[in-house]
Amino acid sequence: MRTLLSILACFIASVSAAEEKQLLWGDTHLHTTYSSDAYTNGNLTADPNTAYRYARGLPVLHPYHQAKVKIETPLDFLVVTDHAEMLGVVRTMHRDGVDYTGLGLMDSLKAWVVGTALNYAIDSGDARSLFTAALPEPMNATEAAAGNGFSETASMIPEMMSTQIDIWQNITNMADQHNEPGVFSALIGWEWTSLPGGSNLHRIVITDGDAKSAQRYQPFSVNDSQYPEDLWAWLEKTALLVEADFIAIPHNSNISKGFMFDETSLRGEVIDKDYAELRMKWEPIVEITQLKGDSETHPSLSPDDEFADFETYDRYIQREWQPYEAKPGDYVRSALKRGLIIEQRAGSNPYQFGVVGSTDSHTTLATANERNFQGKFPAHSIPANNRKSPDKSRLSGWTMSASGLTAVWATENTRSSILAAMKRKEVYATTGPRIRLQFFASKDIKEQDLKTASDYQQAVKQGVPMGGELAAQKTSPSFVVQAMKDPVDANLDRIQIVKGWVDETGLAQEKVYDVAWSDERQLDENGKLPAVENTVDTKTAMYENSVGAAQLATVWRDPDFSPAQSAFYYARVLQIPTPRHSLYDAVAMEMEKAEDFPDTIQERAYSSAIWYKP
Repeated sequence: MRTLLSILACFIASVSAAEEKQLLWGDTHLHTTYSSDAYTNGNLTADPNTAYRYARGLPVLHPYHQAKVKIETPLDFLVVTDHAEMLGVVRTMHRDGVDYTGLGLMDSLKAWVVGTALNYAIDSGDARSLFTAALPEPMNATEAAAGNGFSETASMIPEMMSTQIDIWQNITNMADQHNEPGVFSALIGWEWTSLPGGSNLHRIVITDGDAKSAQRYQPFSVNDSQYPEDLWAWLEKTALLVEADFIAIPHNSNISKGFMFDETSLRGEVIDKDYAELRMKWEPIVEITQLKGDSETHPSLSPDDEFADFETYDRYIQREWQPYEAKPGDYVRSALKRGLIIEQRAGSNPYQFGVVGSTDSHTTLATANERNFQGKFPAHSIPANNRKSPDKSRLSGWTMSASGLTAVWATENTRSSILAAMKRKEVYATTGPRIRLQFFASKDIKEQDLKTASDYQQAVKQGVPMGGELAAQKTSPSFVVQAMKDPVDANLDRIQIVKGWVDETGLAQEKVYDVAWSDERQLDENGKLPAVENTVDTKTAMYENSVGAAQLATVWRDPDFSPAQSAFYYARVLQIPTPRHSLYDAVAMEMEKAEDFPDTIQERAYSSAIWYKP
C-alpha cells in the first residue's frame, strides 16, 4: 500500500488540480523612498519601480551603498504600502528645498538625511529632532487617540496636499505598469499609521482596484482619524464609490500595548455583534510575523510552549524608552482565544482571522531570507551598522527579524483572485522560507482512505480549508496536514497543531500537539518530542540537511475533542535549526558571535486556523 506521504507528493505534483488553486508567494507590506521614515533613514532613491523590479527577479541598485542586489527567488505578487501620512512630502522638501511647514525644519531635515546617508550612527540632537518629533509621547492609547495622529511639527497641512496627490498618482501608475495578470500581480495599497501613545495599531490597506479607480480617492490616514472603526467606515463608502474591494491588515500587534486585540474598542466601548462583524468584514487577516518581530505568541503568555520564545521584539515606537510588557491583546494566539470568549457573549467573533507574513522593509527590497537579508532600513545592509547600541531606545539591525512572506492559495495570479483568497482566509505565513503547506479538515478521513492521489484530491474538494469553519459533529474531525520544504532551504523538523478552546469555567485554554516529525524520534513518557539535531557550524554559518525531512504529512484527530466546545486549530511547521542573519554578519566580521543575539533559529510556517462551531 502506498504511504500517505507518497500520495501527498503525487498530489503536490498535480498542483491542486481538484480545487484548481495555485500557491502564490508575495510581500504584503513594503515601503519605498516615498515613505517619510524610509527617506529620512537613507532611502533616497528606490521608488516603487525598483520594488517591483527587485520582486520580479531583476537586479537593482541598493539605495544605500548602490551595489547590485538581486532576490534569490522572485515573488508572484507585491503590495507597495507607503505611509499615507506625509506621503512623499519629506522627500520633496529635501530634494526641492521647499519648507512647507514654515517652521524652520529644513536644517534639521538636511542634517538627518545627510547624516544617515553618510554615517548611520549619527547621534546629533538636531539631526534626530525631526524624526523624534514625529513620534508620540508614551501614554494610554484610548486617551491619545482623541488627539492628533502626529505631533504639531510633523502634522499634515493643506499646502502639502498637491504633493501627496502627485505622489499617489505616481505610485498607482507604477503598480499598473508592473501588473501582469497571470504572471505577476502588483496590488495597490498603503499604510494607515495609527500610533496613539506609542501603541502600534497600524493597518495595511490593500485594494484589488487599478490606478484609475485608486486615483479617485486619496489614501485614508491618521490625519483623518486614529480610530479603526473610522477606517472601516471609509472603506465601506469608498468601495461603493470606486467599485473596488478592500481589506485592512493589522500589523505588529506585538507592540500594541495590548490594544490591537483588546476586550473593548479603542473608544473604550464593549465589543458587540455589530463591531465584531464589521471588523471581520474589513480585517479578515492579520500579520503574524515581520521585521519587527513575531506576533504568534510570547513565553509569558504560552509558558508550556517550548517554541514560544521566537524572534521576540521589545521596543515600542515612541519618544521615550520603557520596559516591554507582553499582553494578551498583543499576540495572535491569545487574540484567537479571546475571540472565542467574546463570541459567547456577543454572538460574533471579532478575532476569527487568518494570518499572513510580510517584511515591512523600508529599503524598497522585499528580503526575508537570512542569508540575503537587506535589513529594515538601508544602512542595515552593512554588517558593522547592525551591532547592538548601548542606547536601549536605538534599534540595531540585529534586533530585526529576517521575516516574512505571505502564501496565498488562489485560483489565478490576479489582483482580484489574491484579494478573494485573503478574504476567505485561505492564506498562511512563513518567516521567510517557502514552505509549502496544506491544511484542511473533514468529517472522518483515515490514512487508509487516501490510497491514491485522486482520493486525496477528492478529500481536499470536500473538506474545509484553512480559514474555514467546521459544523457540529459527535466525534473529532480529521485534520489533514502536509508540508514540503523550500527547495533551496532547510529540511523540516516537525508539524504541530495548536488548539485553543474555552473550558467549562469560561477560561480560554491552549495546547500544542506534535503530530508529524522527522528522523524516527519517539515521544518520551511525558509526551514530549526530543529536539532535532542542530547541524549549524557557528564558525562558518553553514548547516547540513543531513537531519530533518523534505516533507511531512499526517491525518490527525483531536484526542481531547469535545463536541460541545468551540475551538480553533492551526498548523505550525518548524524547520531544522539554521543560521540567523546576525550570525552571517558576525562571521563576515570575524567575530566569535553576534553579541547577545542567537546564532541559530528554527524558521516556521503558520497556517490560518480552522474553527469548530458546535
